[in-house]
Formats: sequence, C-alpha cells, structure tokens
Amino acid sequence: MDSLLKDIKEYVFSLLQDELPAHIIYHNFPHTLRVVKKLKELIKGETVTEKEAVLLQIAAWFHDAGFVKGSKKHEESGVELANNFLKDKIADDDFIIVSRLILATKMGHKPTDQLERIIKDADCSHLASKNFNQTSDLLKEELRLTGAADHSDLDWKRGNIKFLTNHQFFTNYAIENWQEKKQTNLLDLFKSVKKLEKERKVTKQKKKALKEKERKAELPEKGVETMFRVILRNHNKLSQIADTKANILLSVNAILISIALSSLVPRLDNPSNAHLIIPTVILISFSVVSIIFAIQSTRPKVTEGQFTKEDVAQKKVNLLFFGNFHQMKLDDFTWGMKEVMKDKDYLYDSMIKDLYFLGLVLNRKYKTLRTTYTVFTIGIVVSVLSFFLAFFSLGK
Repeated sequence: MDSLLKDIKEYVFSLLQDELPAHIIYHNFPHTLRVVKKLKELIKGETVTEKEAVLLQIAAWFHDAGFVKGSKKHEESGVELANNFLKDKIADDDFIIVSRLILATKMGHKPTDQLERIIKDADCSHLASKNFNQTSDLLKEELRLTGAADHSDLDWKRGNIKFLTNHQFFTNYAIENWQEKKQTNLLDLFKSVKKLEKERKVTKQKKKALKEKERKAELPEKGVETMFRVILRNHNKLSQIADTKANILLSVNAILISIALSSLVPRLDNPSNAHLIIPTVILISFSVVSIIFAIQSTRPKVTEGQFTKEDVAQKKVNLLFFGNFHQMKLDDFTWGMKEVMKDKDYLYDSMIKDLYFLGLVLNRKYKTLRTTYTVFTIGIVVSVLSFFLAFFSLGK
C-alpha cells in the first residue's frame, strides 16, 4: 500500500503540475499536500484501521484533483480521475469508499461516519492554521481570477467570520487540538473587520469632505460666472438705453431743424419777419449742437484689430473684445482663444478688462448724453424765450 500511495502522490503531482490552469492558485498541489499532512495527524489521533487510513489518504490525494477539469463539480471529476488511475489497483468495494470520501469534501456536506468526519476536518484544517490569512487571501484571489466572485477585503473577511462561526470540527482530535487556534483566527478576523470598517468610515468621511470642498470651491466659481453674466447684461442694457436716448434727441432735433428750414427760413427774406431771424438762428444752432453731441455719444471707436502671439503670451490683449481681433485671420484668432481658455486667470482677467472698458465707454456715452440733454434743454428754453421776446417787441 505504501507503494500505491507513492504512485498516487507522483501521479497527482504530475497531473496538477501539467494540467491545472494557472489561475487556480489555491486548490493546487501545496493545498492537497497540506490536507494529506493534516489527515495523517488526524489518523494518529483517531481510531481507524490501517486499511481505512490508506483509503482516507487516497481520497485526500484525489479530492481536489478534479480542478484540472474545472471548478464546477470538481469532486465528481476527482472521482473519475481516481477511478481511471485505481482501476485494478484496489477492490471495487474499497473504491466505493474512496469515492464517497472524495464526495464528502463537498461544501455543506454533513459527514455520516468517522471516515467522513476525518476527511472533512482535514480539508478544513487551514481554519486552525497560523497561516490562515495568507491561505484565505489565496482563495479570494483564485475566486477573482476564475470569475466566480470578486470580494472587497471587508466583505471577504465578513464572509470568513460567518463561515468560521458556522463551521464545526467533527473529530475529537480536531476539537481538542485545533478549535482553540480557529477561535484565535476568528477573533483576529473580528479585529481586522473592525479596523477595515473604521478605515472605510474614515475614507467615506474624507471623500465626503473632499466632495464638500469641491462643491464649495465650485459654488464661488459659479457665483463669479453669474456675476460676470449679470454685470455684462446690465452694461449692455445701459448701453442700449444710452443709444436709445441719443436716437431720440437726434430725431427730435432733426424734426426741429426740418420745421425751421421748411417753415421759418423761407419767410426770413420778408422785412416784416426780420424779428424772427435771431430766434430761428438760436433754435437751429442749439439743435445742430445737440445733434453733434448725440452723434458723439454713439460714435464707435475703431481700434487696430490685430494682436501678436507675444501679446497673448504676455496677456496684454483682451480677445473678448472684437476691436482687438477683427482684422486677424481665423486660425490666429482660434489659437489665441484656445490659449485664453487654457488659463483661467487669463480668461477672468480678460473678462475683467472687458467690463472695465465697457464701463469707460458707458461713462463717455452718459457724460456726452448728459451734455447733449443740457444743450438741448438750454436751446429749447432760449429759443422759446427769444421767440417770445421777438413777438413782444413786434407788438410794441
């Protein structure tokens, strides 16, 4: 029998070495060797016959050999491999026992006799190992590599806690010699989970704080954009109002000049209307001056309309104002705008300059417009008074 066990060991080693997929990193030959070693320890501690000890070892060697054909139903595959190798080497009755022991290693199987209890405990002996964490990590990684499951560290350890809590050793030897170490490993898992939960909580708090910080950082930026949008809209409205007022003055004074030229001037060659000459001249003069000021308030200022790459590099040019680029080629303007968009400070500086110069334009418009209204008002008053005095002097 020792010769048979040696042959089985060499066969299983060669099988797993040559045919086991590379991603099976837990259910490999070292795992099988560990199970066989722990099985021998249980055999010494429990009461079994020499023949039963051999059958247990045969089952242990083949219990995970079926992984060479895939992880699903690997126990059945292990039975098939054992059958092919053991044909004519052991009695049929003995092979039936070996098959039953291999199938007993299935997850969730409840052992029905002493032999099944022994092999079940041997297969789960890693739960009481000092290298439990490393062994567990290998199983976790194998599940990920095979696509069976991809657990986070915290979920995996929680699952291990559940498994160890529900697990029980079945043999007296395992209960007496392995249970305490299993409990220690369980306690370590609880500590590890508590640590990971604390780290996750801290991480969540950090993420939440970072998100809040980003949100707060985003709010001022949105507020700045809103501020620029509101101010630009107000500037444009004020500019439109100024242009409208100037147009009104232009229209009114044009009408006054038209009336004067069509109704009053033709009558001034008559000596009887000589008293109307001065009032008419005053009216037309003030109207002409008002028109000139109104035109000045709306008269656009034409700039050079060109810039250089050095101007953009030194941030000297404001590309948001058409007067600075209206004579540039499209490619050069596109390049310049992209440079502006790359630099948020440059973009905001350009917007600030745009607002500033719009303010200067509005200041000039409203000052000129105020002068225009003053001239127009004085002109109307003086013209009316002069016409009144002319007619009054005529009556005398």
